[in-house]
Amino acid sequence: MVAWRFAAVGLLCVGAWLTGCGDQPKTKSKAKTVAKGGDSHDHDHGHAPHGGTILEFGKYHGEFCVDHGRKQVTLYILDEAMKKAVPLAVDKLNLSIKTPQFQADLLASPQEGDPKGSASRFVATDDRFGKEQEFEGTVNGVIDGKPYLGDFKEEAHPGHDHGHGETKGGK
Repeated sequence: MVAWRFAAVGLLCVGAWLTGCGDQPKTKSKAKTVAKGGDSHDHDHGHAPHGGTILEFGKYHGEFCVDHGRKQVTLYILDEAMKKAVPLAVDKLNLSIKTPQFQADLLASPQEGDPKGSASRFVATDDRFGKEQEFEGTVNGVIDGKPYLGDFKEEAHPGHDHGHGETKGGK
């Protein structure tokens, strides 16, 4: 029953897919979100500050970044404007990757300025992140007693780094 409720909340909070970087130097995304009341709207996410893939994560945004060389992913939690880091008082978030299908814990990795006991950056290391591919999956976790869920899908763009390799912003 709990899983069904979590799935229902997830469907209401479905993050949308990135739709366009073109030849722009940074990732730009548009998302169609379904609000809790069922209303949907399209909006432009603008540029991802670390060059990653943006996802809706409840009232926050997440930015999914892959470093294939380090076999590591980093999820940054950002405010609605995607300009400021938002520290969360959780130790980890869950990451589910579709292909190859596996799960990993995104462990809190506080950035400078994050208050003690919270983090705006979460990191997972796994050999499968070393494979050069566009990842697709879901991030979920419980924040302040409320379940949060966000889907993401990286998209390939010729000549565009898209968050692979070294990531800007202090790793």
